[in-house]
Amino acid sequence: MSASNQQARALAFLRIAVGLLFLIFAQYKLRSTHFIWGAMANYIGHFIQGGCYPFMRSFLKNIILPHAVFFGALVGITELLIAISLISGVLVRWASLGGLAMMLLYLFSSNYPGRDAPLWEYFGASLDHSVLALCFLTFLIGRPNAVWALRFGSSR
Repeated sequence: MSASNQQARALAFLRIAVGLLFLIFAQYKLRSTHFIWGAMANYIGHFIQGGCYPFMRSFLKNIILPHAVFFGALVGITELLIAISLISGVLVRWASLGGLAMMLLYLFSSNYPGRDAPLWEYFGASLDHSVLALCFLTFLIGRPNAVWALRFGSSR
């Protein structure tokens, strides 16, 4: 197997795995209405109290929180569309751009370690969102129009 073929398979595996994670995230939000009709507002309230970066507080308090039901549904639907795109390999760049934006919003809304935290804590606090953001960045700069298929037993 050529090196480029092996890399294409590895990238396909990562893309599909991230797509499956997003499918799990979306089904949790869309299958039960608990997230949309209450949990989203609770999360945002906690983030405003102390989890968000200071520059995000006004945005969360004045725009997201008053419309938490709408944004809860939007998050679930967006995660589902990202999942479908990554799993199928269709419109991967667009889905990756949306996924990267979503991860950055999540990161700045919930991973603030505090004003006096050492630099390493900013990175440590962000791992749950920054790792996925790096995956989306990889899909953005990769070749999403290439055939990324997991073919076993053939070296075509």
